[in-house]
Amino acid sequence: MTADRLVDLAPLHADVDTLAAEYAKAAPFPHVVIDDVLTPEAFAGAVAEFPAIGDEFWKGFIHVNETKYSNTEPDSWGPTLQGIAREFTSPEFVAFLERLTGIEGLLPDWSMDGGGLHQTLRDGHLNIHADFTTHHVRQNWVRRVNILLYLNEEWRDEWGGKLELWDAEMTACQDRVTPGPNRMLVFTTSPDSFHGHPDGLTCPPDVARRSMALYYFTESDEAVRVSTNYRARPQDGLKRYAIGADRMALDLYDRLKRRLNLSDASVHRALEKISRLRRPKS
Repeated sequence: MTADRLVDLAPLHADVDTLAAEYAKAAPFPHVVIDDVLTPEAFAGAVAEFPAIGDEFWKGFIHVNETKYSNTEPDSWGPTLQGIAREFTSPEFVAFLERLTGIEGLLPDWSMDGGGLHQTLRDGHLNIHADFTTHHVRQNWVRRVNILLYLNEEWRDEWGGKLELWDAEMTACQDRVTPGPNRMLVFTTSPDSFHGHPDGLTCPPDVARRSMALYYFTESDEAVRVSTNYRARPQDGLKRYAIGADRMALDLYDRLKRRLNLSDASVHRALEKISRLRRPKS
């Protein structure tokens, strides 16, 4: 490992065969949790640089199925966060992911399509879903792998926010991942890799659930484009109708946006006005 390395690659490569076996047999879909991915110095720097709750670059996604904020502009990030993202898109890290997942030809995405920095505030949630299946611009790029690096200095169980992994039939949650400090979740992205944290967070108003997300793709001339597929849990009752209606509305919006070449900017501005009203008072 070089002196300026931010991602601690040496133990990842050393343990890749063991991790790959764990990944392949994991239920309900291939995944693995890896702790201490960043060097201690890099993690401390990432925590210190993570944008404040009210930073101007956050874009709110506030609707029935999610209440979270995203920053997909690495140029606005601090040098440590940029460096981590560059190492996650490096040939060395991509080679590790290919060995871990068994998926060859993975393509990293510096445009952060669907990824970037994420924060969720008190009362925020993300309903159970399977991710959008293709890149929004490179339509022959199919999403295959997602990594989530949690950048919370601490995360208490009583705050909620564990990522739930559900089976394809949406009958039961089969695993939960606490968004603990310097913890990375890697999982295969497929039409039935259902995940989310659907219950409102109970963290203090000045605390956010923070992460960095990146997707990795493969090229395919037969890519099938499917919008984010939000699903109701058995215990959601009548809420399932709102979840389904919101899912269809978002799919319609995406189709119109692509057909009419619309920009997300005006939508984000409107959503941000709404989100300011919903932010907890400090």
